Amino acid sequence: MKQGFVYIMANKRPTLYTGVTSNLVQRIFQHKNDLVKGFTSKYKLHKLVYYEALETIESAIIREKQIKDMDRYEKLEMIKKVNSNFKDLYGELLK
Repeated sequence: MKQGFVYIMANKRPTLYTGVTSNLVQRIFQHKNDLVKGFTSKYKLHKLVYYEALETIESAIIREKQIKDMDRYEKLEMIKKVNSNFKDLYGELLK
């Protein structure tokens, strides 16, 4: 079974986007370089501010739906617990 990841991209505002993938490094690279046409490229969401690794892609999809059901305040509070300065976490993935 493939591992899955749920992640949140942001810009300075921050506008937030929640996504799911089986290859986090590749997917974030695509967002950062506007290779994914749509919401993230339109609003320049280039910062990875939150991610979770889950055992399967199916469990990541379930977690993504849970996060998408949260209101904006709940999402911001969840992010602040692990990334209080909203720094870009992409560099951590490359280590």
